[in-house]
Amino acid sequence: MSKGTVVLAYSGGLDTSCILVWLKEQGYDVITYLANIGQDEDFEAARKKAESLGAKKVFIEDLRTEFVEHFIWPAVQANAVYEDRYLLGTAVARPCIARRQVEIARREGAQFVSHGATGKGNDQIRFELTCYALYPEVKIIAPWRIPEFYNRFRGRTDLMEYAKEHGIPVPVTPRAPWSMDANLMHISYESGILENPKVSSQCLIKGNIIHHFFIFNPYFIPAGVPVKVTNMNDGISKTTALDIFSYLNEIGGKHGVGRIDIVENRFIGMKSRGIYETPGGTVLLKAHLDIETFTMDKEVRRIKQGLGIKFSELVYNGFWYSPECDFVRHCIAKSQENVEGKVQLSVFKGQVYILGRESPKSLYNEELVSMDVQGDYDPCDASGFIRINAVRLREHHRLQGLSSTKQ
Repeated sequence: MSKGTVVLAYSGGLDTSCILVWLKEQGYDVITYLANIGQDEDFEAARKKAESLGAKKVFIEDLRTEFVEHFIWPAVQANAVYEDRYLLGTAVARPCIARRQVEIARREGAQFVSHGATGKGNDQIRFELTCYALYPEVKIIAPWRIPEFYNRFRGRTDLMEYAKEHGIPVPVTPRAPWSMDANLMHISYESGILENPKVSSQCLIKGNIIHHFFIFNPYFIPAGVPVKVTNMNDGISKTTALDIFSYLNEIGGKHGVGRIDIVENRFIGMKSRGIYETPGGTVLLKAHLDIETFTMDKEVRRIKQGLGIKFSELVYNGFWYSPECDFVRHCIAKSQENVEGKVQLSVFKGQVYILGRESPKSLYNEELVSMDVQGDYDPCDASGFIRINAVRLREHHRLQGLSSTKQ
């Protein structure tokens, strides 16, 4: 008798292939699910591999457009950055993947879902919080938290031996001394030799950075969402969400834009080192920040900055599908109603340079700010403004003087 049906988030790699066979050994019927979110993958080879290993069904879902429009664009609107540097490339992908996983589980009548995330990382939390939020009665099988599994497979050698015993195809190319995860938003490198924070990440750099400028015009509609990008060097324009982001990844990547080496604080309580490459996301962050400042009221933007930090923390910690994150996203969307216009920028040797901007919703008043035109502004008014703001400082100084006199 089968213990039930489990939908496994499958990559086609060694770990999840071994998990597939192990789940079958435990008495489960296994449905494999592979999400295409822009990674460089032979999806048909993965399908054939899963079928050969006994998967009951195989789902390969193209989520690239959904990923950009429903997950990356809200992150762009929020100027989402975790701990001042990380653009959340992995964190925004996990709820996208897990949402489709539970949709398949519900449709197929599966009582279980499973994943290959480790017991020390953030991804287990992100996957499972999404699953519980969208399918509360689901049961989750996390092999790397089950003692009989992780005691049996203490490292890659044990997995390789198990694979050979069970006819699981094993990698024929040498394994890199680190792990890598890729999607449309970014590529991340961690673990292996990179766990030593002193080891230089220069070993990851491939090829040469292009040494000439590319000049772009990203366009934003009222909502702070990119709708077009034009390369001013050759006139090429991209207008769909997927094409815009893929194109900026291509050009930004050639210039080494968006590469960081950081130590971050995992939600689970430990520090970890990660190297991230987020070229398209970095270009759009710079462009969006610029047009947002150009069109948004000062005090609204101050509040929105705090919301962006909160959004980043919630997404990093796995709470995309929480009431608080839903509330924050709605507030951020409201703030974007007048964020519209065009930014001209260039990318060169790892940097993004803003060259100019224009918007029909601009709050920039050239006449008001000009040093050559007085405009609708009386400089005498500044005297009263300064005196009012000095009241607090004078009182503080008076109090400090009283304190020193008493001493």
